[in-house]
Amino acid sequence: MEQNVMTHSEEHPSTQNQLLLVDIRRIVEQARGQVKQTVNTAMLQAYWQIGRLIVEDEQGGETRAAYGKATLKRLSQQLSTDYGRGFDITNLRNMRRFYLAFEKRDAVRLELSWTHYRVLLRVDSSSARNWYRDEAILQNWSARALERQIGTLYYERLLSSKNKQPVEQEAQQKTQPLAETPKDYLRDPYILDFLNLQDKSYQENDLEQGIINNLQQFLLELGKGFAFVERQKRIRFDDEDFYIDLVFYNFKLKCFLLLDLKIGKLKHQDIGQMDTYIRLYDDLHTSSDDNPTIGLVLCSEKSEAVVKYSVLSDQKQLFAAKYLAHLPSEEELRIELQKERERVQAQLLNQQVKGQDDE
Repeated sequence: MEQNVMTHSEEHPSTQNQLLLVDIRRIVEQARGQVKQTVNTAMLQAYWQIGRLIVEDEQGGETRAAYGKATLKRLSQQLSTDYGRGFDITNLRNMRRFYLAFEKRDAVRLELSWTHYRVLLRVDSSSARNWYRDEAILQNWSARALERQIGTLYYERLLSSKNKQPVEQEAQQKTQPLAETPKDYLRDPYILDFLNLQDKSYQENDLEQGIINNLQQFLLELGKGFAFVERQKRIRFDDEDFYIDLVFYNFKLKCFLLLDLKIGKLKHQDIGQMDTYIRLYDDLHTSSDDNPTIGLVLCSEKSEAVVKYSVLSDQKQLFAAKYLAHLPSEEELRIELQKERERVQAQLLNQQVKGQDDE
């Protein structure tokens, strides 16, 4: 008796076709990715070389300003005729600035796009610019994400939170990591303009829901290494339930972050409450592989008295920070940073005076 033997492909032609389609799509996507990277590399190298030629040509001119302006205009007209878009005066100026900002060819990291570099050129400080470049690669920031981080002075805020003196010298310490302790991973202030809180009538639950709805943007603002764990985490102690607004985990610090949201001025009871949360969470939910839990009270207005005369003054696990519902001007942010620097310097001065008295 002849048996009717069917192959796997004959039994499931649609499944086999799907597998074939998946394999072909993978190859096409890989090829496109390689082409895109090759084009990006060639573009960056070409723009750097063009910038170098423009700078060297300018340096040979007798009156650099007028000479350079006239040269760029002629170049733009001719190159636009020859090659079309991409060679207007603005882009040629960007190529010139690109070379001046990254004169060492090795400083041009090919993982970033020309759009990334156009954003980086807006940063005046070379230390800050190089740091943003490296962070954009490490954190895989899009050009838009990089622009936001620069606009909210991420680098400057991170530096201002470090308890070392002088703060300005830290940017020059290239061999030392920027962040070393939990405090270095936290910012002050946090910019929550993406929540679109239009007025002051919102409640804490609106703030929390807004963060959940915009979690990806909040994680970007929160800083590097953080992942979302849970909302309204319930912990029980002595027949009483406590609820923590938001819980995150930082994979670089290897610890949990408990976040409590407050509207209005920071109060002593807010600090005491978070202190309780940290102790309970450490006892109930951390493992031997985890570092001690840290807690952050995020409020719309900080109280210097509470900061100074509470456990915040000497705690290594408990912190408070201000959040801004709207993006302030650069000048307003610089004022905030200056206040923070002055506070840190005053604290260090007091420690020095106390050390001398002890001697």
